[in-house]
Amino acid sequence: MFRSLAGVNYRIWAGGAIVSNVGTWMQRTAQDWIVLTELTHNNAAAVGFVMALQFGPQLLLLPVTGWAADHLDRRKLLMATQGAMGILGLGLGILTVTHVVQLWHVYVFALLLGVVASFDAPARQTFVSELVAGPNLSNAVALNSASFNAARLIGPAVAGLLVAAVGAGWVFLINAATFGAVLLSLMMLRRDKLYRNERAKPHRGGLVDGFRYVRRRPDIIVILIMVFLIGTFGLNFPIFISTMSVTVFHQGAGEYGILSSVMAVGSVIGALLAARRERPRVALLFAGAAFFGAGCTLAAVMPTYWLFAIALIAIGVSSQTLMTTANGTVQMTTDPVLRGRVMAIYMAIFMGGTPIGAPIVGWVADTFGPRWAMGVGGASGFLAALVGVFYLVKYRGLRVRFSGIRPRVTLSPREEAREELEGTEATATRTS
Repeated sequence: MFRSLAGVNYRIWAGGAIVSNVGTWMQRTAQDWIVLTELTHNNAAAVGFVMALQFGPQLLLLPVTGWAADHLDRRKLLMATQGAMGILGLGLGILTVTHVVQLWHVYVFALLLGVVASFDAPARQTFVSELVAGPNLSNAVALNSASFNAARLIGPAVAGLLVAAVGAGWVFLINAATFGAVLLSLMMLRRDKLYRNERAKPHRGGLVDGFRYVRRRPDIIVILIMVFLIGTFGLNFPIFISTMSVTVFHQGAGEYGILSSVMAVGSVIGALLAARRERPRVALLFAGAAFFGAGCTLAAVMPTYWLFAIALIAIGVSSQTLMTTANGTVQMTTDPVLRGRVMAIYMAIFMGGTPIGAPIVGWVADTFGPRWAMGVGGASGFLAALVGVFYLVKYRGLRVRFSGIRPRVTLSPREEAREELEGTEATATRTS
């Protein structure tokens, strides 16, 4: 399960990353809290707008960020982006500690953070392939997700306590300091032991090559559609958890932080389950989407705070299983020369739908109530699962037969789909 940690470079990177991830989750929790309770009067739409500003640049800057991930030195690029995010956290912290922060300040910092993160995300995702190689890549991707969500166990709970004790400003300042850990780890890496992938040659239409590659890959296309649906309407946890905690269960900052940490328990379980497999299984995508829809629907009707918290564990397991499998599948089957651009497309579609979905989900929460907003998330999971079933029927010849009352599921590609599948597999083979 932890075989990627055998490499010294991955151990160094993982150590710095988990410290920074704790700080990131602390800032996210404190930011959502002050927007919802201090800078507005329980306005979920404002939280949604902050999310839109923070994730919108992923889509708008796609032509540049994909090029940067494929052509620039990823270690140096990550040092620049991580340093910039630390400076932004410091600035927001100073404004908050000095009691001059206003809602528009948070909007500006969210937008700037989104711009920097749009360069950071594809570079960070593909940098893993320089730390480990071969069959360990899928394991490393899963452990990255486990680290990110293990930090969610600590970050929100600590943030909730600190917000109640000393205020959100100090949470932002602590987050700024944690970026020093990942910068130190990047400087400590053994550069002679990095697995340098072939760099793409600069030429016009580089991003177009990425889109052309994806267009020939029906397996990647279905993944992108699924992560768009769930990323846009289902993964709006800052809205779901904050509004359910404050307006439905009437809890404070500490209890809000606990809910985020509780969901992280499920997320860590999902990531570790994915890490056990040498190669990601596409079937887990579809099962994860269906269970995510069921989890959100169940959480929407929970009558008490603690029953809602238990339902969040199921949401965490299913969402992380889905996203870790999707990420690993795309990375492992993509041509290394195009990996940065394809991952930029993946991240743009995954995160870029937030500017559409978060304001809509926030409006639903304000107008009809947080439970209906969670219902929207559940619907996105069920719809994504249906997209996956359509793919299995068209490209994998899914058939369900009954032996008595017991269903038997078979996958046997139809003749008209086999040529396209074989072309896809040949492409993946050439890149491995």
